[in-house]
Formats: sequence, C-alpha cells, structure tokens
Amino acid sequence: MSSAQPETPALAAATAMFVEVLVVGIGFVTGLALLAAAAAGPETTARAAPVAGSTPAAGAGLAAAYALGILIDRAADKALAPVRRRLRQASFPTDAAYAQARLTLAEQPTLVALADYARSRMRICRGWILNTALLTLAGDLALLRYHVEHRPLLLTLTTALGLALTAGFYLSWNTITATGYRKLAQQTMTLTTPAVPAQGNTAPTTPAPPG
Repeated sequence: MSSAQPETPALAAATAMFVEVLVVGIGFVTGLALLAAAAAGPETTARAAPVAGSTPAAGAGLAAAYALGILIDRAADKALAPVRRRLRQASFPTDAAYAQARLTLAEQPTLVALADYARSRMRICRGWILNTALLTLAGDLALLRYHVEHRPLLLTLTTALGLALTAGFYLSWNTITATGYRKLAQQTMTLTTPAVPAQGNTAPTTPAPPG
C-alpha cells in the first residue's frame, strides 16, 4: 500500500495560483520581448539571440514571468474593479451579505473546490485581457520594424485577431464572474434556508371530550 498522502486543499490551491500567475506572466514577458525586438531592430536582435537563448537567460525569464504575473494580475483586478463591483451587486446588495455568503461557503469543501476552479479560470482570463492587448501592439510594431512580405495583410490579421482575443477574454471574465456570484448566492441561500418538516398523510386526531 502506498504511503503517499493525498494533496491537501490548501496545497492544491497554492499550486493552482502559482500556475495561474506563471501563465499570465509568461504572456506578458512574451509581449515585452516582442516590444524589445521591435525597438532594437533586426541587427541588434540577431546579436542578442544567443544570449537570450541561454540557460541563465531562460531561468531569469521564468523568474521575471512569475514576478510580473503577480503585477499584471493585480493591475487587471484594479482596472476591472468597477465592473466587478457592479456584477457582485446584482447578486449581493451589500458587502456584508457577500462576506457572510463566503463564510457560509467555506463550510462546504466540495463547493469551495468548485468555486476555486471558477476563480482560477476568471483570474487567467482577467490577466490575458491585458496580455492580448500588449501582444497585439507588440506584434504590429514588430511587423512595421522588420522586413516582411504582405505586411498590410499581416498587420490587418494581427490587429483583428488581437482585438477579437482581447474581447473574448473580457467577455469570458465577465461571464465567469457573474455566474460565480449568482451561484454563490443560490448555494448559500439553500444552505441557510431551514428545512420544512414533512407533513404526514394521517388526519389529526381530535382530542376526546372531557368525561
């Protein structure tokens, strides 16, 4: 019999958050790299390519991706805060009601796991709203700086795809966030509503008159 212990919920949540931050950070670092290549030009980029592809540079890039992922996650959350508050108020009229619902949900491990998964997808979509906007700008600048064939067509396709992805990530974030608040309100209402006792089929007995 294996002696391995199952992964604790706290460890699973921490691992998921690490992956989320890294996924967001890698996208942002890629956008920065494209911007740097566009600013440096073909010759400088070709000379820097061996250094950029080295193992130390890869390690530094991974560390930078994690650090910048935290920054982008916070920046995206701050930028979308007004929309998030409006979506939350549709299900919770006050901050106190939302806080109480979170406390009630914390007592249900199965529901907590489902909510964490939804929040994980929400955070990735939130970060990639900024990432796709940056990648679109960087891609267009790189196409303008480097000699490529069919440049007008590539610029049009890059811009159209970038705008579509940015809008898609925003709509996905909006939908996941609104659905999460709505489900939280429904679940906590079910948990806090007292059960109605079942009614029997037998007719109530009439007390005997006093003798």
